[in-house]
Amino acid sequence: MASMLLTSLRSSPLTSVQAAQFAARSLSTSVYLQAQAKSKKTLAKSGVKNVVLVDGVRTPFLLSGTTYADLMPHDLARAALQGLLKRTGLPKDAVDYIVYGTVIQEVKTSNVAREAALGAGFSDKTPAHTVTMACISSNQAMTTAVGLIAAGQCDAVVAGGVEFMSDVPIRHSRKMRKTMLSLNKAKTLGARLSLLGSIRLAHLSPELPAVAEFSTAETMGHSADRLAAAFGVSRLEQDEFALRSHKLAKKAQDSELLSDVISFKVPGRDIVSKDNGIRPATMEQMAKLKPAFIKPHGTVTAANSSFLTDGASAVLIMSEEKALAMGYKPKAYLRDFVYVSQDPKDQLLLGPTYATPKVLEKSGLTLNDIDVFEFHEAFAGQIMANLKAMESDWFGQTYMGRKTKVGAPPMEKFNTWGGSLSLGHPFAATGCRLVTTVAHRLQKEGGQYGLVAACAAGGQGHAMVIEAYPQ
Repeated sequence: MASMLLTSLRSSPLTSVQAAQFAARSLSTSVYLQAQAKSKKTLAKSGVKNVVLVDGVRTPFLLSGTTYADLMPHDLARAALQGLLKRTGLPKDAVDYIVYGTVIQEVKTSNVAREAALGAGFSDKTPAHTVTMACISSNQAMTTAVGLIAAGQCDAVVAGGVEFMSDVPIRHSRKMRKTMLSLNKAKTLGARLSLLGSIRLAHLSPELPAVAEFSTAETMGHSADRLAAAFGVSRLEQDEFALRSHKLAKKAQDSELLSDVISFKVPGRDIVSKDNGIRPATMEQMAKLKPAFIKPHGTVTAANSSFLTDGASAVLIMSEEKALAMGYKPKAYLRDFVYVSQDPKDQLLLGPTYATPKVLEKSGLTLNDIDVFEFHEAFAGQIMANLKAMESDWFGQTYMGRKTKVGAPPMEKFNTWGGSLSLGHPFAATGCRLVTTVAHRLQKEGGQYGLVAACAAGGQGHAMVIEAYPQ
């Protein structure tokens, strides 16, 4: 499909001139638009409970191998949960259920939701389970919470996500594991000696966690490079977008807009209170980096990709009735959401393109109704490819069965406080960051509707509409 996309896009309505015009518009770094107060309809549905986001927090997102290096995943998740309790003043026994997302599991705490909850002091009577859906794991945790509340099973659910890339599980080789299991079952000394004698040097080779898609054996970075080529996204465009992300994140951090970040005293080390991956460079510095995946002609580099990150997030989701009864002023309503999936080989990272029109149609909204957009930035090339796909009539007609293009979000409303490229991307924790950021931006900018969208491994994607709570 990559070659077909490249050939077809060149001859499609998205001409090189239009692409250049679109790129220029897309990379606008104009000051934030303060959305005008609107009298739009509410998305409340008759007979359906209103589900609200009361608040959300996250630990600082740190480059893997830095200050969090000696911790474990449940330590970060516990810190996020404790931060949420402190921020909201929530009685620990008021929570009906806890759902957490994670991608690369620590084998000692396979149900990290339960271990973190117990460590944070939640009642041992509060059930907790862990979900995994690649980079949209905490999105899945949140929508699970929405479902539990909408179904009348719960009134208050804590959802979140954690990822700890500083220490990932490394296994013995399969042959070595089989030998060790057999050794454990051996009943005689002779049998044990025979098994020990069968061990070869090759058996000692470690087995690292997969960094490639299981179904395609291709890394996500390689897919991003091919996708960028298919949509004609240049290295310059990618570097410009990445620099935009870092500049906007730095401005948001300096302006104290990233209020979801909590301070965390790392045992034996310093208190951390800020993300440490925000590093605005220059275009000249970025241009010096070599391709990271497709060498020597690829366009995806370390500078225009999200980096390995440690961090955790947590949000308090409640029925509106329960939240108001407990004296809370919610931040936002969590409205319609969708999950999508595509071919993991050629459309691995196009989740936002497919999910956005579906969730808008479900909500009865148009792109113009949305005041705040927060898309997950896995790679600058991935974001730019999605924006160009959304702007392409040919792509909409050929691959999505639409009469016309989806339409791309205006950049003055798009990720204006930075994104995963700069803030960091602890896989399972990003979804909660996106939703909390939308709620805060809607409050700050006076908008009514926000839209979250993200891609994920396996060719999957997610989108959700968030509605501002009346101030």
